[in-house]
Amino acid sequence: MNPKMSTEQENMLHNIGVVGFVALEMALYLDTHPTDREAMEYFNHYMRLKNQMTQEYANKFGPLTLSVADNSSKEWKWALQPMPWEGGC
Repeated sequence: MNPKMSTEQENMLHNIGVVGFVALEMALYLDTHPTDREAMEYFNHYMRLKNQMTQEYANKFGPLTLSVADNSSKEWKWALQPMPWEGGC
């Protein structure tokens, strides 16, 4: 366990990684089976889940990607959190 991270934060990162892996595998499958509607539904489900989980993580601990970085704020929080090599991930 990273001493700078809470168990909740580590669990959230792990779960985002698992769901992201499933979505990536489905994308690779769809590259060779583009007409498989069931696979497309499965992919869409896991992408929605990953986006939701990533947004929840960003709300609690800061953005993991620029797509969930809050640009409505007056400060750039992306640069205020520790970088991965500083124990941020």
